[in-house]
Amino acid sequence: MSEAITIEETTPEDVNGQQAEAGSAAPAITDVTVIGGGPVGMFAAFYSAMRNLDVTLVDSLPELGGQVAALYPEKPIHDIAGFVSGTGAELVGNLKKQIDTFPERITVYTNEEVRGLEQLADGTFTLTTPAREIRTRSVIVAIGSGAFTPRPLAIDYDRERLDGHGVFYFVKHLADFAGKTVAVAGGGDAAIDWALELERIAGKVVLIHRRDNFRALESSVARLKESTVAILTPYKFTSVTGVPDGDGLHIELAKIKSDETLALDVDALLVNYGFTSDNHLLKEWGLPVKRGDLEVDEYLETEVPRIYGVGDAVNYPGKVKLISAGFGEVPRAVNHLAEQLYPDRKQPLHE
Repeated sequence: MSEAITIEETTPEDVNGQQAEAGSAAPAITDVTVIGGGPVGMFAAFYSAMRNLDVTLVDSLPELGGQVAALYPEKPIHDIAGFVSGTGAELVGNLKKQIDTFPERITVYTNEEVRGLEQLADGTFTLTTPAREIRTRSVIVAIGSGAFTPRPLAIDYDRERLDGHGVFYFVKHLADFAGKTVAVAGGGDAAIDWALELERIAGKVVLIHRRDNFRALESSVARLKESTVAILTPYKFTSVTGVPDGDGLHIELAKIKSDETLALDVDALLVNYGFTSDNHLLKEWGLPVKRGDLEVDEYLETEVPRIYGVGDAVNYPGKVKLISAGFGEVPRAVNHLAEQLYPDRKQPLHE
C-alpha cells in the first residue's frame, strides 16, 4: 500500500463529539492501533496494554461496544465463559472497566471513522480519520462484519409507517414490550433468545418460523419447547398490516406446502432474520479479502506485515464467529505483534 486511501463518508464531518476517553492524547507514534470498538476490539486494546504496548482504539460509533451496545444492549449473552447470562450492556460495561485500568496506555477516539490507511517506507502506518492522523507501528482490525443491515421480511409491507411502530428489527429497551402480545420471526439463536427473554415480561409470545427445525443451540431449543412461547412452524408471512385507527398489527400466515392459512393480531413483531454486511473498508485499505472477510494466518496476521485481524472480520479454516472465539484470538495476535515490535520481550507462558 503506497498511497492513502479515501473511502466514502459515512459519519458527520462535525467532530465535536470525538474525545479521548482513556489516555489524554495518543503518543506521536503508537505501538498498536485497534480499529473497531466492539467487545473484541475493546479486549484487544486491554490485552495490548497488559503487554505494555501503547494503544490507540478508534471506533466510528459515538460509544464503545459495537453492535452489542448499539443494537441489543438488553439481550442476554450465554456463551462467554464465566459470564452467567449477563446482558450486552453489562459485558460492554465490564470491558470498559478493564480499559480504564490502563489510562496511561490506552487512548480511545469515538465517533471517528478510519477513512485512510497508508503504509510508509519504514514499515509503519498512518491512519486517517476526519479529525486526525494516527501514526502506528501495527494495526489490529476488529471491525466485525462491517456495515450491517437487517434482513427484512420477504414480503411487501408499509415499512415507512410500520418499521419502529409495530415492526422491529432491534430491541433497545425490553420494557417497551411489557404486557404485550409479541410475534417473533426467525429460527436461529437470536430469535429463540429473544422469544425466551420476552416471555418473562410480555403478555404472550408467538414464534414464527418457516421450517420445522431450528438452527440454534440445542439447549436453547429445549428451553423453548418447555416454555409458554407459542410455536408456529412451518409458516411464512403473506401479509403484515397496521390496525386501522389504532396500534398493533394484523398478520396473515400460510403454512408451507399446504393450503392452510392463519391470521394473528399482535401488538408488535420482532424480526430476526440476520443481517447483510458490507466490509468494503477492507478492500479499500488494500487488504486481502475472501468472501467479505479478512484473510489471516495462524497468528491472525494478514499478508501485510504487522496488520492483524480478530473477531468477525476474519476468516480462516475452522473459524467460529462468536464473541468468545474472538476473545481467544486476541492473545495470539497481540503476543505475536509484540514479539515483532520488541523481539527481546518473551511471550507470557501463563496468566
